[in-house]
Amino acid sequence: MTPPRSAIILCTLNAKYIHASLGLRYLLAQMGSLTSQTAIREFTITRRPQELADELLALQPSIIGLGVYIWNVTETTALVRLLKAARPDVKLVLGGPEVSYEWEAQEIVRLADYLITGWGDVGFPRLCQALLFGPQPLMKVMAGEQPTLDQLALPYAHYTDTDLAHRLLYVEASRGCPFKCEFCLSSLDQTAKAFPLDHFLDAMDALYQRGARNFKFVDRTFNLKIDTSARILQFFLDRLTEGLFVHFEVIPDHLPDRLKALIAQFPPGVLQLEVGVQTFNLEVQQRISRRQDNDKTVANLRWLVEQSQAHLHVDLIFGLPGESLDSIAAGFDRLYATRPHEIQLGLLKRLRGTPITRHSAAHGMVYDTHPPYTVQQTAELESATVQRLARMARYWDLVANSGRFRQTLPVLVKGDSAFARFLAWSDWLWQTTAKTHGLTPENLVDALFDYLTTQRGSATPDVRAVLLQDYLASGARARPNCLQVLLTRPLTQPQKPTSLMQRQGRHGQGQTQLDL
Repeated sequence: MTPPRSAIILCTLNAKYIHASLGLRYLLAQMGSLTSQTAIREFTITRRPQELADELLALQPSIIGLGVYIWNVTETTALVRLLKAARPDVKLVLGGPEVSYEWEAQEIVRLADYLITGWGDVGFPRLCQALLFGPQPLMKVMAGEQPTLDQLALPYAHYTDTDLAHRLLYVEASRGCPFKCEFCLSSLDQTAKAFPLDHFLDAMDALYQRGARNFKFVDRTFNLKIDTSARILQFFLDRLTEGLFVHFEVIPDHLPDRLKALIAQFPPGVLQLEVGVQTFNLEVQQRISRRQDNDKTVANLRWLVEQSQAHLHVDLIFGLPGESLDSIAAGFDRLYATRPHEIQLGLLKRLRGTPITRHSAAHGMVYDTHPPYTVQQTAELESATVQRLARMARYWDLVANSGRFRQTLPVLVKGDSAFARFLAWSDWLWQTTAKTHGLTPENLVDALFDYLTTQRGSATPDVRAVLLQDYLASGARARPNCLQVLLTRPLTQPQKPTSLMQRQGRHGQGQTQLDL
């Protein structure tokens, strides 16, 4: 059967199927009289560009709008090249953060017909009207307009039933950020602006009534305005039901008692808070224009861990200008001592347009020239050290953030410095396996056993005991070599995870049973 024709296609390549593009749905919501002629097509970056080109062109479009991001620019460039080769008459319009700054030398911009930088909510529908009905636009590159948020139609009705059933639903109660952290594109915003709250909550209720249970807020500063934050938290408290999951990104040093009282009411598995700490180094914070009260941050994290059931995902950035390995270690240890459920360790990325580049010369900042433009070395961190940190970040995700080694991790990092202990394990694992990917849970169990017994001198029975606890609790699928003598019965095949709460569940309360 021939697919129905759509004059306008809104398209992007997501990192995973579970992601759903909020930006495309915003554009569709603003299309007005062109709505019936507009369709959304989302793919993943793992698909072959030729397959995507064939599928898009089968719709016989006149215009294709493409959302371009740091994670998909390489694949989208390949797609644009194929589309223009096959159908030069189809107008390709680019938008998104990756092409909104420093676009002049980008191949994807050269290949495409038009580019809208910044917000495309107003500019894209207007451009489509001109391309379809005239007069034809005179300029290839157009600066996006920023209307007041009450002028924008909300996009949430454009989430399909399939989206509600199988994808994270990205929502936003505000846009922008008042802070000026130089590594972040939000540093270019004038301030944070909120959508009309009653209208927004009505839209959230409509989603909820349709069966939506996963809500991921993309607001940079959810807890900036406490009245608004409190109303949104209360909205979800009034709708607690099985499967509800709500994610917010919060300012780490701004958690007044009013918010604490609401957060404390959420049961386990419902509320996830992403907390951007990034660095505890005061000098580095000042250098990158980051305002953060470190003592309040630590106190708030401790309260959240000890007095709430919220799942804490806390971010640190390695490779900031002027930060040494000793400073990174001190910051990590200070954060680890608060016991958040997950610590996301990431290398600094030079996002296009961000003012972090002003420190390049003074601090010897060298970045990869290909996406995602990760820092390669600094004046304080040689290239080999940066690679050690990248491997540590990967192994930390496998061992700590996975929640699979809740009993074993404290044993592994026990000592004066959790950072030093884990980095030593990371170095040993790399030297032993030469792998950062393809390591199964069984591989990690055996590696931890070998390391703790041969390198750390821990007693074999004790190591086996804690590893067995963790392995059985994680949903064992096979038999690690080191546990063969303790696994006397067949292991049941666990069910495939079906929700985000299952990973969180592995980070539940409990203390290490054995002190090695």
